[in-house]
Amino acid sequence: MSTSAPASGAPLADWLAYLETLHPKAIDLGLDRIRRVARQLDLSLDCVKITVAGTNGKGSTCAMLEAILLDAGYRVGQYTSPHLLRFNERIRINGQEAGDADIVAQLERIEAARGETTLTYFEMTTLAALLLFQQTPLDVVVLEVGLGGRLDAVNLIDTDCAVLTSVDLDHTAYLGDTREAIGWEKAHIFRPGKPAICADPVPPQTVIDYAQEIGADLWRFGIDFNYSGDRQQWAYGGRGQRRNALGYPALRGANQLINAAAALAALENLRDRLVVTQQNVRQGLLHVSLPGRMQILPGLPATILDVGHNPHAAAALGQNLDSMGHYPHTYAVVGMLHDKEIEATLSRLTRRVDRWLCATLDGPRGTTAQELADIVRRITGDVAPVDAFVAQTAELKRGDHKPGVRAAPRPAIQARDVQVSTFDSAEQAFAEARRLATDNDRILVFGSFATVGPVLQVLRFEGRDVLS
Repeated sequence: MSTSAPASGAPLADWLAYLETLHPKAIDLGLDRIRRVARQLDLSLDCVKITVAGTNGKGSTCAMLEAILLDAGYRVGQYTSPHLLRFNERIRINGQEAGDADIVAQLERIEAARGETTLTYFEMTTLAALLLFQQTPLDVVVLEVGLGGRLDAVNLIDTDCAVLTSVDLDHTAYLGDTREAIGWEKAHIFRPGKPAICADPVPPQTVIDYAQEIGADLWRFGIDFNYSGDRQQWAYGGRGQRRNALGYPALRGANQLINAAAALAALENLRDRLVVTQQNVRQGLLHVSLPGRMQILPGLPATILDVGHNPHAAAALGQNLDSMGHYPHTYAVVGMLHDKEIEATLSRLTRRVDRWLCATLDGPRGTTAQELADIVRRITGDVAPVDAFVAQTAELKRGDHKPGVRAAPRPAIQARDVQVSTFDSAEQAFAEARRLATDNDRILVFGSFATVGPVLQVLRFEGRDVLS
């Protein structure tokens, strides 16, 4: 492992490898260290700042805000994480990814300024993004919170408008194992006297209490803003603004109207500083793009890519799969990280999948294909597979249950064959799914950015347009 910084002008890849070695912990929540270095760098952002946190929906909400604001002619910086194919996806300026040389220049500045203070990979790269935004004439920045809220590096920035998309179980080792605990952590992106948009239809009481405690202007979905619609169009309604006859967002999924409504609530709050017309909203939502979120590729068999990796996301994914109609077989290529609620996540999809292709994810957080296959067999009732690939089971109808607690199986409602196989990588699993699936079947790739990313790379090498 590298112990010294790369030479001046070294490639971005060398810097990213070096950042992995800087701090003894990959995740070390807290703002003291990054604040110290930010002060040393005289970091400040003289533009409108929108911060977006939540268990799911953050990336979609950020993408919609960016698309609408760009259509309105504003200069926009956007910071999100993680990335699918290359690091540069995380930092966008006026709709374009930041270049390697620009990112490296900021990392060199941070390295020179930090002294003896060690920063994590995420803290270093967050600072690099913020420094790039500082040196670029921008009207607004949209910042996605990485983990939680209270102690996440992005919370270094005092937002002008905070958006909380949803609260559910994820990162429980760091944020707590209840929605109340997680909601309290995420609510710390709120600021006194500033608008705080909460798009969760049933927010934990801790979110409401914290907003009241600090004097934030809490906007709740279903109370302060909402949406309505039919098959052709939808409408947004806020406290003092209504937007009618809107086309549906280009992003697919059951929750995208909630995310869009949250974005419009933020823009309603900022309308004295950011003028956005009805046409800007229509065009922004029409052209918004975000790979890996219920992304359905053209052609046959139907192929769906979704980075969902927690129970809440899997439940929404299940609804979206149901809306697609009937397919003889669904091949699921899945790879997950071991710190996720794997059993609860996969349980949301068992009745929609009959061909499981489990892939090993490398790295210290990765789960092996065999571990995933064992979980799949357990939750589908398969305790004695016929061989390493084919597993005959009865589908079990399961209700919601607490993470880590196995739900008691109910009587099988439909006997069918479930096949479970293991592969060394997502690429191998995807290749086998494509070999087996007919044009009438569908292939689902999900479970992690680290699962969808390699598959997107395969498709990109084939010349498929998968990033728009």
